Amino acid sequence: MASLDGKVAIVTGAGRGIGREHSLALAAAGAKVVVNDIGGSSAGEGHDTTPAQSVADEIAAAGGAAVANYDNVGDFQGAENMVKQAVAEFGRLDILVNNAGIIRDRMLVNLSEEEWDAVINVHLKGHFGPTRHAAAYWREQSKAGNQINGRVINTSSPSGVFGNVGQTNYGAAKAGIAAFTIIAALELGRYGVTVNCLAPNARTRLTEQTFGDLPAPEQGFDPMHPGNISPLVVALSADAAQSITGQCFFVYGGVINILKPWDVGTALVKEDGRWDADELLARLQQELPGGIAPEGMMPMMVKASAGQGLQLG
Repeated sequence: MASLDGKVAIVTGAGRGIGREHSLALAAAGAKVVVNDIGGSSAGEGHDTTPAQSVADEIAAAGGAAVANYDNVGDFQGAENMVKQAVAEFGRLDILVNNAGIIRDRMLVNLSEEEWDAVINVHLKGHFGPTRHAAAYWREQSKAGNQINGRVINTSSPSGVFGNVGQTNYGAAKAGIAAFTIIAALELGRYGVTVNCLAPNARTRLTEQTFGDLPAPEQGFDPMHPGNISPLVVALSADAAQSITGQCFFVYGGVINILKPWDVGTALVKEDGRWDADELLARLQQELPGGIAPEGMMPMMVKASAGQGLQLG
């Protein structure tokens, strides 16, 4: 296991599911952990200190060091509070894992403004706020002449990079996180900070409707266990991972796909000037006979299995 001795990490949305597994794995590798969770429902409603405190207690019982934090990641001041708490409690901050999220699925024609705003706020602003304040801390440390090996690990989703019906709010936020990752990596590299993101497939409260028909096996390896994602977080947090930045990783079971960002794709070139619309339509139909968003992409995607990689049909 990569040693994270002496490192201090913040994990948001860490009271349950994937975030809990990240916290336990980072602590097992030697990091001190600020366990953030507001303790709300999967829709982001309510407050409960129990989940975050329980994970912090579990880490302490295993011989590690952790404190609970109950700030809302979508609140800019709350995001600053958790960074200040990490520094106050443990003297520094090295790793930020942005994991907190909610879900309010609805078909676009029925999606309310409040359902849109709530999801965008927790996911997208909830990545911006903690990263913004962590980045400011690392910049000041760098200006003071301190060596920085900062890590930001964001959480996108297959819905954000491939799309999924009924999740325009969630998918838009997650797609934004992938773009946020690429740009933040470009900006923060000068301070010694890497920024990467995950697009995980796992069984959690947020995916129970999607993966509810995929129960855990009675024995053997469970490809949907949320703990399958955490080894990548530990690996990316290591000092030796300093050159790995701006990447998005699709993780399912024992398979990790290093996703490719948007590229220039197929060029349609009109040599003698502006396209005629009718001529252009004919060319588009020729180049895209099956369309650009095949129906059923998501159901095919989750059929990836160990050794096969990402399968899109």
